[in-house]
Amino acid sequence: MTVVLTWRKSKKTLAPVRERGEEIDRREAENFIRLHHAENPVAGPVERRLREVFAEIDRTGTYTHTTGELTFGARVAWRNSNKCIGRLYWRSLQVRDRRHVDTGDGVAEECVEHLRAATGRGRIRPTVTVLAPDRPGERAPRILNDQLIRYAGYTREDGSVHGDPANAEITRRALRSGWRGEGTRFDVLPLVVEAKGALVLREVPREVVLEVPLRHPAFPWFADLGLKWHAVPAISNMSLEIGGVAYPCAPFNGWYMGTEIGARNLADGDRYDQLPVVAERLGLDTSHDRTLWRDQALVELNVAVLHSFAEDGVTITDHHTEARRFLTHLEREERSGRVCPADWSWIVPPLSGAATPVFHRYYEDVRLTPAYVHRPPVV
Repeated sequence: MTVVLTWRKSKKTLAPVRERGEEIDRREAENFIRLHHAENPVAGPVERRLREVFAEIDRTGTYTHTTGELTFGARVAWRNSNKCIGRLYWRSLQVRDRRHVDTGDGVAEECVEHLRAATGRGRIRPTVTVLAPDRPGERAPRILNDQLIRYAGYTREDGSVHGDPANAEITRRALRSGWRGEGTRFDVLPLVVEAKGALVLREVPREVVLEVPLRHPAFPWFADLGLKWHAVPAISNMSLEIGGVAYPCAPFNGWYMGTEIGARNLADGDRYDQLPVVAERLGLDTSHDRTLWRDQALVELNVAVLHSFAEDGVTITDHHTEARRFLTHLEREERSGRVCPADWSWIVPPLSGAATPVFHRYYEDVRLTPAYVHRPPVV
């Protein structure tokens, strides 16, 4: 289903847009071009490329990245992501160059194709799809969903939410726009794309949404809880910024670390809040905190996530393995003479943090570019 709605732009609710004629910061462009050439000597003479870039900025207020620059910039943006523990394989990021796509329908279609390419029948491939950039006086499309696959959250009359409470607002918007889900706890929301003054809603075809039903290796009753999760965590509400050029529509994914699902999405009290349910089925004493019932339930929930993904042949990693991989990445970056920015509060896993090696050190938390950047939501 595709629904198109007209949408009146409001200066009060939109992220800042460059005015027509305002130029990209030449210093940002120069810094990136020099970085690209320093790490890619085969790119040719840097001064010649800089003359081309500056001439284009003088003519148009912006410039166009070559395919090599775009690929390098997207990969380095992942390398610079201070909240991501899984950066060891940043060089393997597959970059889908779709910069010619600037319509709502076109963006929605490329999002579907992104999921198809990234899912790989369970062998998840780190992928980014780069769509049209912002240009002076011209706003590029935006995806309102924070991930390409999100489960609906239906707000009941008493204020409680059936499904995922994190998505209650975008669910309300989709419902107001004519979308109707099945009313389960795991209804996949439609894609909501803003482009050229209109909102486009597009159902995500079932065949590109790989989901894993959750079960436990030791507790048969776990399957009766009816829990599941999707396989591809494709972030879609961040802007890819490369050398002063902003690509606000650039969905990207790696693969899941188990705790993202088992210790956050399904466990948080303001999400699916499954710890009390699991604890009850385990027969734990929940009368007071000193029994550590939450901790026991949390471990078993995470065991179920890792077990289920492995059984179904879907790529996932555990937090102990990923912590060691991150330190390998950190050492490689330091040997290369580069700073590896990291936010301790994100790098340390939400389960058994002190049992992982990333807990026991500090990191340089600096902002480097290129980067994936959060932008104000469109409301």
